Amino acid sequence: MKICVGLSGGVDSSVAALLLHRQGYDVFALFMQNWHDVTGTLHGDCEWEEERSVAEMVARKIGIPFHFVDLSDDYRRRVVDYMFDEYSRGRTPNPDVLCNREIKFDSFLREARRLGADMVATGHYCQKDVLDTPDGPVYRILAGADPNKDQSYFLCQLSQEQLAPAMFPIGHLLKPEVRRLAREAGLPSADKKDSQGICFVGKVDLPVFLQQKLAPVEGQVIEIPASYYEGRPESETLAQMAEPIVYTPADGKVIGKHDGAQYYTIGQRKGLNIGGHKEPVFIIATDIEHNIIYVGEGASHPGLYRPALRILPADIHWIRPDLQMQEGESRRYRVRIRYRQPLQDATLIACADGLYIRFDEPQRGITPGQFAVWYAPDGEMVGSGVIEK
Repeated sequence: MKICVGLSGGVDSSVAALLLHRQGYDVFALFMQNWHDVTGTLHGDCEWEEERSVAEMVARKIGIPFHFVDLSDDYRRRVVDYMFDEYSRGRTPNPDVLCNREIKFDSFLREARRLGADMVATGHYCQKDVLDTPDGPVYRILAGADPNKDQSYFLCQLSQEQLAPAMFPIGHLLKPEVRRLAREAGLPSADKKDSQGICFVGKVDLPVFLQQKLAPVEGQVIEIPASYYEGRPESETLAQMAEPIVYTPADGKVIGKHDGAQYYTIGQRKGLNIGGHKEPVFIIATDIEHNIIYVGEGASHPGLYRPALRILPADIHWIRPDLQMQEGESRRYRVRIRYRQPLQDATLIACADGLYIRFDEPQRGITPGQFAVWYAPDGEMVGSGVIEK
């Protein structure tokens, strides 16, 4: 069996390649360049060249062939343009999720197959297994063994067709074990720091990065006092619970200015540069049409919390199509609405107008554009969807 390893120059993909080679597979490395522009990035101009150099040294050390592919056109069109579009509408996308669905397990997979690969391996901290059914194999994604590094969330949009050729050789390991294996093998990436920021772009100054297409426009920052919520009637229907409050300027007071509501996201506290408060100020809502940011003081501000959310029918994705819920059905799952958030107990309810997720406890910072992901009790990731609003 011929296996292509997506070798990034980091320690995780390096050890994935090492393990597969030791297991006797016919392994080759493929490094992909996905980004050229350094506008807004917080690193040197040639970081990808350094990554490629390390990846080549790793491949040489292991003793496997090394290949290079430039997928930057696909990445800009299918990931970055999507990012700009989402931010322009006041939503907060997750480019890492899109990168896996659109690039690593699509464009990259096609290139790997062109080079003769039967399977594609990555350094993700997640696990895969297969169920043999009368209708054929059903592939499952399970959380990685390392609870501090589990990256299954980023694979929440993969299909059965994408999972079939996928391998995750380090999903059963803890990060310290991965570092140890790399050091023992003398891999050049053994002590390399983990990458941060946007997948293949790196750590960015987000407003500067977005200004490539979204021009800054000065607007008001309006504070909503906690007293605003006193006496408000509680939501009675599921739809009402999932609907965010729509504020008006009359509901609060102007406490500052900003450079563009599209640069900010729900729950954000950094970058506002607003003082005069005992506790930090957090964004509780953005109004893109009127270019207004609404904020509240303190991490317990009522405007930060909501008991439910909705996913539109077109945005519901079942990794396990055989487990798809039917209209009128409800089911218990454990859910997270952002990477690294502890799993939350919730009930999923399938309705004609979408899939509702009602949490046992109100959730902080439910953000449109992000992915809600649901897991079975055994840690299997079953499905996901884009949070509507």
